[in-house]
This record gives sequence, structure tokens and C-alpha cells, in this order.
Amino acid sequence: MYTHSTKIRVRYSETDQMGYVYNGNYAQYYEVGRVEMLRSLGMTYGKMEETGIMLPLLELKCKFIKPALYDQEITIKTCMKELPGVRMLFDYELFNEKEELINIGATTLVFFDMVKKKPCPPPDYFLERIAQYYE
Repeated sequence: MYTHSTKIRVRYSETDQMGYVYNGNYAQYYEVGRVEMLRSLGMTYGKMEETGIMLPLLELKCKFIKPALYDQEITIKTCMKELPGVRMLFDYELFNEKEELINIGATTLVFFDMVKKKPCPPPDYFLERIAQYYE
């Protein structure tokens, strides 16, 4: 299992009239967690796309526990519990500054061959970097 944490500060433009983070912004927070997790492994979406692989989103789940508020620093904990196959599953836990759990979510992405226009297995360079966490 591989877990990574990153922080983001809630910007005014991400909130609604009550000062709560607008629900649609949680998908962006999950993406921040996902991108930073991949970066921590030395990989980026750009590098994958250069090698002909895309990662489209297949599924998104989101459960709201407590509101995130304007100017709070949010910790996004991203976890990949299983070694990816054609699909890659991410779980998310978001915490406020008091370390209270405020949101949980999950996404499923698919490795997609841009030339063949079909799902494909993860590239070898990806598996080489991540396999050590699943032994």
C-alpha cells in the first residue's frame, strides 16, 4: 500500500455563500492529492502522456462529514491500497487544521493507450516505481 499526504489552503473562490467549500471542488482536491502522490513517485501525467498513456477518470465517490471552510489548511491523504492493473484506485481522506476527518472519497482511473484508443496495462516504468510498496 502506498500513502501520501499533501496540504492545500482553501481559497475564497472555492467557497459558497456560507463560506463552505463548494461540493464540486472536492474532485479538484482529490486530483491535487493524486497528482502529488504520483509526483512523489517521480511520475507525472505529462510523462505518461508523452509515452502514449492517458489516465481518464472512470468513477468518483465523495462523502461529506464536516465542511471545509475558507482559509483553512486542508490535508489530503491519498492512498493506493492495491497494485494497479488496467484500473487504478485511489482513496482519499481530508482533514482540517484540527486533524478532524471532514471528507472521504475514492476515484478509479484507467490506463488508456492513446494510439489504440483502448484500456491497457500500466506501463513498466510505472510498475517498477510502485511495486515495492506491495510486496
